[in-house]
Amino acid sequence: MLFFVRAVSALVVAGVLNTFALAEGSLAPARTQPLTPFASPEGLDRLSRSTAKSDFAPLANQFEPQATIAFCAPAMAAIVLNALDPQGVEASHDRSRLTPADTRYLPRGLELTDRRYTQESVIAAGRKTRAQVLGEPMAVEGRMVRDGGYQLRQLDELLRAYKVATKLVIVDDQKPEAEIRRDLVDNLQRGGDYVIVNYLRSAVGQAGGGHISPVGAYDAATDSVLILDVHPSHYPWVWMPLATLIQGMRTRDGAENRGYILVRPR
Repeated sequence: MLFFVRAVSALVVAGVLNTFALAEGSLAPARTQPLTPFASPEGLDRLSRSTAKSDFAPLANQFEPQATIAFCAPAMAAIVLNALDPQGVEASHDRSRLTPADTRYLPRGLELTDRRYTQESVIAAGRKTRAQVLGEPMAVEGRMVRDGGYQLRQLDELLRAYKVATKLVIVDDQKPEAEIRRDLVDNLQRGGDYVIVNYLRSAVGQAGGGHISPVGAYDAATDSVLILDVHPSHYPWVWMPLATLIQGMRTRDGAENRGYILVRPR
């Protein structure tokens, strides 16, 4: 009897721990088509032959990794906004990373920072506070809940605070794959506008939860897109089969499915 009680207790504890792990975004990867590292010979060949890579150079030129595990959306927003406004004409000076000691011995009036969008400054433009992005409970439909990071509509609202136009697309079961493919490929063939995707890592063959990153190119020969992952220390840039990406977007995130945002100047 004692052995039976211990066994049942162990199963209960394991279930609780597993539930906690799922909530923290440590879902096991699903079986999908393999992802191809960008830095591999095959990955570089795909970029070389791609005819839909207008976004790659501007995004790569402004690329920066996310500052925390909750900042994939702010990092992505900063990259895209800087690509749209590379001279920082509409951006401000973000001095949040400076301490009083940093400017103690500088000539009077010398500005250390450039005009550019940063992960810290873009958060300030949205309704969601920095503390809420990092897990502080917030009111959602009359209930206090923890909603760390950004859902797609929250990111869209943040982007529209700037001088950009967006097209938000939720990839539910009714959204045809052909329309998604047309949206992404058409955008990647043009310069001056960008694609942001929100997908579940575990549904595309990676370990982890929901994620947001920009797309840099499309390779027709393999029907794959180049994900410029903003968490490169753990997830290097990869070519992802478009069908796999759609599978990752066609997943639930709170009240609705994930999807993508097309961003262009207003």
